[in-house]
Parts: sequence; structure tokens; C-alpha cells
Amino acid sequence: MNTSQVDSDALDAGAPSEPEELALAAEFPPAQRAQWSALVDQVVRKAGRLPSDAPAGAGVERLERTTPDGFRVRPLYTAADAPDPASAGVPGAAPFVRGGRSGGPAPDGWDVRQRHAEPDPAAARAAVLADLENGVTSIWLGVGTGATAVADLPAVLEGVHLDMAPVVLDASADSADTELAAAEALLAQAPGGVAPADLRATLGLDPVGRRARTGAGPDVDAVVPLARRVAEGFPLVRTVVVDALPVHGAGSSDAQELGFSLAAGVAYLRALTGAGLDLATAAGQLEFRYAATAEQFPTIAKLRAARRLWSRVTEACGTALPQFQHAVSAPSMLTRRDAHGNLLRGTVAGFGAGVGGADAVTVAPFDAALGASEPFSRRIARNTQSLLVQESHLARVIDPAGGSWFVESLTAELAAAAWAFFQEIEAAGGVLAALDSGLVAERVAAVREGRERAAARRSASITGVSEFADLAEPALARRPLPEPPAGGLPRFRPAEPYEAYRDRSDAVLAETGARPRAFLATLGPLSAYTARAGFARNLMAAGGIETPEAGPTQTAQEVATAFTEAGTPVAVLCSTDALYAERAAEAVTALREAGARQVLLAGSAEVAGVDGHLAAGCDALAVIGSVYTTLEGGS
Repeated sequence: MNTSQVDSDALDAGAPSEPEELALAAEFPPAQRAQWSALVDQVVRKAGRLPSDAPAGAGVERLERTTPDGFRVRPLYTAADAPDPASAGVPGAAPFVRGGRSGGPAPDGWDVRQRHAEPDPAAARAAVLADLENGVTSIWLGVGTGATAVADLPAVLEGVHLDMAPVVLDASADSADTELAAAEALLAQAPGGVAPADLRATLGLDPVGRRARTGAGPDVDAVVPLARRVAEGFPLVRTVVVDALPVHGAGSSDAQELGFSLAAGVAYLRALTGAGLDLATAAGQLEFRYAATAEQFPTIAKLRAARRLWSRVTEACGTALPQFQHAVSAPSMLTRRDAHGNLLRGTVAGFGAGVGGADAVTVAPFDAALGASEPFSRRIARNTQSLLVQESHLARVIDPAGGSWFVESLTAELAAAAWAFFQEIEAAGGVLAALDSGLVAERVAAVREGRERAAARRSASITGVSEFADLAEPALARRPLPEPPAGGLPRFRPAEPYEAYRDRSDAVLAETGARPRAFLATLGPLSAYTARAGFARNLMAAGGIETPEAGPTQTAQEVATAFTEAGTPVAVLCSTDALYAERAAEAVTALREAGARQVLLAGSAEVAGVDGHLAAGCDALAVIGSVYTTLEGGS
């Protein structure tokens, strides 16, 4: 007998039968929310963030946060928190929450779109062709001031297969006349080698967006003549962009961005259908542009909610229709300092846009906030999307976030809040009336003020700028771009106030050979002051301020001596609350006698004689500003 042979029948007879259905965790008792909540209370109480007599569930409340739209984001979501899964529908069918097409945005992933704004036609053409040869599938082309001249369009687009690679025009930095002229020039390209029926483009007309950016511009009806001609002879061309970036860039909430885009889209629908186009043709003339941010879940939910809202609008007009979406990594999140950190922000934004189901995605080059981007940064930007599509395979699953209780809940909440803002705009007379009256600016300003406070207090931290700033960081130089048009909604970039202080520090360094300084008056041994000295050093570096320290000390005189050697009138006491109680008052006196004009304290302990505190949640910008005032001779 061959003992290496096994009697499979005998094995089968003794083996347990395989269940018809696999029930994961079936041998464990079902988890109860109350049990989880009690465990959270224990952890939060142990961390010192919850009093011992706090009611049950208080620990969970400590982990909740509020969005700019006022939603409470909870630390745990269950099926009970999400809307009926059936309400999201299926991809390619109303309400299009799960996608506008049954097969996803495109067979090989979403449209990878790169923006170009180069006045030299030869350089612009070379950059466009390089992108198209290396993974980009459409071009977003700036036209007019600081970008491609209308007369240069034929030269820039020479060699571009306009029946394969769509071109999206953007003359928002120039006049409405330039916008129309660029559109006409692009349409004139078709007879030169591409049949009008095969031309793929978006002409970029957007009177509403122009009004939001500049406070002036033509009425919505200005798009009608060209849209009618395009609808009749160029079936693959879109005429209008519904651009929500001006509102997002002013600091709006996600719901405000959605509500504004909905009102703008409705204004264009009214104009186009009033001119004789049927609903489907009129809606087909529109492309919606949204901001994608480094907050991936809000980005995903925003794009899903946008499709739901547009489906509801078009359904009310007669037939529910999908929305074509172009998601752009938000300019407001980019930084000039530690610009390579923008690589991470752009990656997360591109991820959120792709998972959210955008039809086209633009990831900005990491140096976009500095000026004209270079070939290397554009290559990294397009490769970021190539990695997401080709290696991470994000496009292989349609609506991968669908079914997530958190994402479904956030999608529904955003849609409801956006609909309310849309109704407010409509009640004010429509989107142009709401812009002209200041309604949109007023509503957005309230949200922006909250964002400004969060940036100043570093509760919304900006890595490399408001947190973990590197004063030895080499500066990146880029060709400056023209200033964008003014007169409309303000432009908000949270990093800008910190960067202004960093520029101020660089100017001092260039003039004197040394940066501004604040002395860290460290009390006690290393173990006592390290944590608060690190906090103070991090905060001061965000403003370009160097922080020499005393090191381990035992007496107030040691601190005062080290302060005198540092050559600065600003001192920051750093130690534990216990040592503050023992030595801080004496140290303040010694520092004042040594010439300190400003004495701050790291922490929130009450110490007589100090001029302010550096603590978690303090206004970092105000502290930095007060230090500069002292250094420059103020009081």
C-alpha cells in the first residue's frame, strides 16, 4: 500500500460540513452601542478630558466635531444613522448618487485633466503635447491675460487630436469678449482636420462665475447664441461651465458651494430652454466644476450630493439627468511655504475626487501657489493621477464609498443643506441677484470667519506652515503670474497670514543677517520644560521667529543671564505648572530687570506679570503679531 496516498473519502467523512452562508463573527455576541460608548467614556476619562461625574455617553460627545455647515460628525456610524440604501439608487440611474454612467466615469478611469496657462505659444504647445503623451487625457487651457493669446490658439493646439483629447477653455482672468473670441477660435479649429461632429471641447462660458469673481459681467442670456449653434453642429462640445470655485475660494462651506452651483445651473437651464433647446440638450451644454480638498470624506460626499441635487432639479423640469463633473484640487488649500507638502494634499484631493465619481479631475502642481509651474511639478501632478488610476485601481470599483454609513449620512446632510441654500438664492431673485445684493458674500463671510479663527488658533492646522514650519527650508522661486481679477468675492487661503510673517522674517534676515528671535526661558530640568518649549518653538516658527533657549536651569538668575546673551526683548517661560508656582514670579522679575519688554508663558497657568499665554487653542497669529510689535520697538 502506498502510504503517501490519502483516502479522500475518509477525510470528507470526518470533516465538518461547509455552511451554505458564511456569518462573520457568528460565534461572538452582538456588540451593543451602549457597550462601545462606555468603553469610550473610560478612555476619554483616563486621558483627563472627562470629569469623573460626567454622564454616560459624554466621552463620545467629546469626540464629535462640527463641520462649517453645522453638521455633527460622530466618531461612530451604524446602519441606524444612514438613510435608506435604496435612496442612492444604482450607477447610471436617477438620482445618480452612485455615478452618472452605469460603467463608471470612463472605461479606463476618469478624465485626467491638466491646466496650462503659458503666454509663450511654443512653450505652451510643448507642455500640452508632453502631458498628452504621458497620461493626461484632456487639457484645461488658460486664455487671455497671462496665458495663451486667442490668436495663438491654432499654434498651441497644433498636433492635438481634438477628436480624442478634449480642450477646456478658461478665459476667466480676462474679459467676456475674450471668452467668446476664444470659443469661436476653438470652433474654427474643427474644419482644419476634425469634423464638427467629432470635436470634443468645453468652451468655458460662465457669466455667473465671472460675476462672482469680478462683481461684473454679462447676463446669463449671453451664452444662448453660441450654445444654440454648438447644440446644432457640435454634439460633443459643451458651451458653459458652472464654476463653483469662486465661492469655495471665498471660504464657503460645502453646502454653500453646492447650493450656489445648483442656482447657477438652473439659471443657465432657464436661459437655454427659454431659447428653444430641449431639457436634455440644454443640460448637455453644462459642465460643473467643484473643489476637491484634502478632506477626503467631505469631497466624496459633496460630489455624490451634487449629482443627487442636479437629478432632482432636472426631474422637476421633466426628466432626471446626470451631471458632468470636473473636480479640481482646491487652490485655497495650497501653500507657498513647504510647497512639497502640497503633493500630499493634491493626492488626497485626487483620491476623494476619483472615489466621489468625478468625470474629470485636475490635480494642481505642487508649486501652483508660487507662480508658473515647472515641467517637473506638472509631471508629478499627472503621475499622481496615473498612480491612483493605473496602480491603485480606484476606477475599477464604481462608487467604492457607497454603503458607508458615514458617507451616505454626510451625502444626505449635504444635499439637504445645499437645497436650503439654493432655495434662499432663488427666493432672492436667482443667482445673479443674490451675488449683486451681497447675499452670497454675506453668507459665505460667516463661514470664512470661522475658518479664519480655526487657522489662527491652529485647530485646522496647516502642516509645514502653521505646524512644523522649517525655518531652514530652501525657498522655491517661480515666475510670478498676473494678479487675478478683483471686485467680486474675496479670495481666502488659510496659509497666507502665516506666510506673510515668514516673508517678514526673511526680509529681516536679509537686512540684518539674523531672524527675529524670542527667548525660551526654560525653568528646571529638561524633563520639566521639553513639552512646553517644543510647543512654543513650533508656534513661533510658524511666524518665522527663532527660539534660542536657556537649557536646564536652577535659578532665576541663570535664566536672566541666558536671556541677556540671546539679544532679544521677548521671553517665553517654559516649564510645568508645579515649577511655575515655585519659580515663575521670580523669573519674571529677573527677566524684566534684564530688559525683557514682553514676557509670555507657555501654558495656561496664572502667573503675575506675564503679558500673555501660549496654549493649545490660543490665537497663534495674534501672539506672533505681538512678538513682531515688540521686536520692532512697539509695546
